[in-house]
Amino acid sequence: MKVGVIGAGAWGTALAIASARGGTDVVLWSYDGVHKEFDGVEMPQNVRMTSDMGDMRDMDTWLVVTPGAFFRETMRKARDAYNGQPIIICTKGAESATGQFMSEILQTEIPECVDFGALSGPQFAAEVARGVPTGSTLAGTRNTIVAGQGALSSLYLETSDDIIGTQVCGVGKNAVALICGYNSVKCEENERALIFTRAWNEVMKIGIAMGGQMQSFLGLCGIGDLFLSATSATSRNFSGGVAIANNTPPQGTVEGIFALDGLITRAKDLGIDVPVLIQMQQKLKI
Repeated sequence: MKVGVIGAGAWGTALAIASARGGTDVVLWSYDGVHKEFDGVEMPQNVRMTSDMGDMRDMDTWLVVTPGAFFRETMRKARDAYNGQPIIICTKGAESATGQFMSEILQTEIPECVDFGALSGPQFAAEVARGVPTGSTLAGTRNTIVAGQGALSSLYLETSDDIIGTQVCGVGKNAVALICGYNSVKCEENERALIFTRAWNEVMKIGIAMGGQMQSFLGLCGIGDLFLSATSATSRNFSGGVAIANNTPPQGTVEGIFALDGLITRAKDLGIDVPVLIQMQQKLKI
């Protein structure tokens, strides 16, 4: 099996290593041909780097792991190389301006793709790269799930057909983790629990209104990922919230900031009141 991984940041590189560890041949794409390096982890010999999107044409499956802010641009660039293979979206994001989730953008930019899905769950990249046991939700069409099980055999995968609910969970936990990090500095514990619960309820309302399944919010992509991201300083979103509360610049890409904008845009379209998410968005603009 040949797996193409589009995006060579921390998560893309970790998935390339995990896929190769399971015995597949991997081609890892980045715009500059450079990948993230993890201390103490060697890149497997069955991973090949490339900056040529055309190398994705002959892959059996694509894992798309580009940051949400660049997802549309990257899929537009990848369309000429698309050859009917299943696409698994591993990006947890929503477009700030439109509120669209990655699967909606994919369907716009590569409309001929009929087999697609989303991978989401409690996954710190460095631990995946080291081979620490990790579980995720893989949601998609039947062909996509079969492809994903082959590409990511070294991970524990729970499967689902709830593509949109799985994505809402991934986006929502980024926003809630950012709020939790901020409140760990600004609030006492009772208030933190109150705001945490209200924020996740707002995310769930958006997901259910979009057709998501309640089970997704209780699974690895939901409560599992939320627990990991909203309680750990290792989480970029949690630590980003801490930095913002301390009036210091966050380190690296903090997807929770974009997630807030995307969720609020979608909530307005759906007529859903999300005061906790809006309150955090306003704090970012002060």
